[in-house]
Formats: sequence, C-alpha cells, structure tokens
Amino acid sequence: MRGVDFFAGRRMVETPSGRISYIEHGGGPVALFVHGVLLNSYLWRHQFAHLRGLRRCIAVDLLAHGDTEISDAQDVSVTANAHMLAQFLDAMKIDRVDLVGNDSGGGICQIFAALYPNRIRTLALTNCDAHDNWPPEAFKPFVAMVAAGGLATTLNAMLADKSIYRSPQALGPAYERPEAVSDDTIETYLRPFIRSPRRTHDLERFVNAFDCRHTVGIEKRLGLVRAPTLIAWGTDDIFFDLKWSHWLEKTIPGTKRRVEFKSARIFFPEERSSEFNQELRAHWVAAAENAA
Repeated sequence: MRGVDFFAGRRMVETPSGRISYIEHGGGPVALFVHGVLLNSYLWRHQFAHLRGLRRCIAVDLLAHGDTEISDAQDVSVTANAHMLAQFLDAMKIDRVDLVGNDSGGGICQIFAALYPNRIRTLALTNCDAHDNWPPEAFKPFVAMVAAGGLATTLNAMLADKSIYRSPQALGPAYERPEAVSDDTIETYLRPFIRSPRRTHDLERFVNAFDCRHTVGIEKRLGLVRAPTLIAWGTDDIFFDLKWSHWLEKTIPGTKRRVEFKSARIFFPEERSSEFNQELRAHWVAAAENAA
C-alpha cells in the first residue's frame, strides 16, 4: 500500500500534548501501535491490513513525527510521548489497549506500561531501546550528527538520492533487504520532517532528548507489569542485540512468550509481517482465552 493511500483516512485529535495524527482500521478491542524515530504510523500498514478483522487497529504519529502538530517549546522526550499516549486514549475515550511497539516506540511503550499499567490489556515489544541501551551504540553517530546541526542536510540528501537511505551509512542496516525498500516508503517516512524548518527542528529536539535515564528510571515499575507480554526479536539487529530480548523477558513478569526471527533486523514488522502478524494474533487470542 502506498503512503498516500494509507494516510487517506488520516484523523486528528486534540490533546494537552498537541494535535495528534492517527490512523485506524477495523473493529473490536483496540490495539495501539507505536513506531520509532524517523518513521511514522505507516510502519504498521501490514498489521492493519491483516489484523483489522481481529482488532480496532490504531497507530499514532509520535510527537515530532508524521503529521502530529506540537508547540515549539514543549517536551518531546520519550517520557513525554508516553504521557501523550495516555492523553490520546483519554481523548479517544479508550480505556485499555493491546500495546505494540518497535524501536524507540518500544521504549516508549515500556515507559507507558510502567506508568499506566492498568491501561494495558496486553503488551508486545519488538526490537527496541531498553534500560541503558538508549541510544544504542550503533545509533550514536546519527545522534552526534543531529547535535552538530546536520539533520536538515542529511534528510534532504536521503530524499534526493534514495540509495543514500538504503546505504550501510544510513538506514540500510535497519533492514534485512534494504534494496527492496521502495522510494515511496522513504518519501512517506522522511518528507514530513522537511516540510518546514520548524518540523526539522522538532525532530532535532526529539533526538537530542535521547537519554537512557528514562528507561533506567522505570526498571522497578516495569518489574510490576503483569499484562500478558510478547517479546518478538530479530536476531541480526545491529542496534538492539538479542540479549535485550532476554533482559525484557526477565524483567517483565507478564512475559508469556519470547520468539526470535532468524536473520531479521529492527524493521521486521515491515519485512516479515506475515510471521509477526501470526505471533500477534496468537498472543491476543491466548490472552483473551486466559482472561475468560
């Protein structure tokens, strides 16, 4: 599905954290999907296509991402994003969700789970920041580039020449098959960040706020999360080593299953969507059966 088609049904809702952009499809209990840095809700298009018969699937654009509109001075840290999710659910009059996160979105989901445990029916975490691995070592050159003021130049270069995005020096290592990432996907992810200098600066603020204190600080509370939890991990991720899936399994007492996707990398919800969707479906069905 092309980005323009996916976002044809885009909606907005006002919250104390800003005007949040979101997409929803399907019916039934709500599943809330949370993307990571440099992306937007388009990450979850394959989940929407195949799981909307089982869930009311909702994906938000994080603060400083996609079409979400925020103020110049507000906090855009990962903890602020976790609070935004709670505000979003309040605005939508949604009590509890099946929460799914990837990359920095998975870290935000951990913070949300720690701070708002009663709002989670189930939790599913894919390759993501955890504990003191934020930002991960392999992402630190990008963080340093942003801090040095190079973000606008880098974004424009990747949009002008899509092969740069797919290269080993940019986002190529995030994919098992970077050569298969379409120009449309790259446009859909990156174009919103350069719509104005303000949008670019918002992303700068998001990246500059990366600090592992946000996830280290919720470790004890994370140890109290008993919502049924799925840990799904790509084994070849240079950002989030397999050891972090074990750490999460050990730390979150609600963990019911930890599964490995051999050779997969961080964005496997796109590349290995069929396998991941099967795991999500089984996770939700098992949780519902055990709750009955």
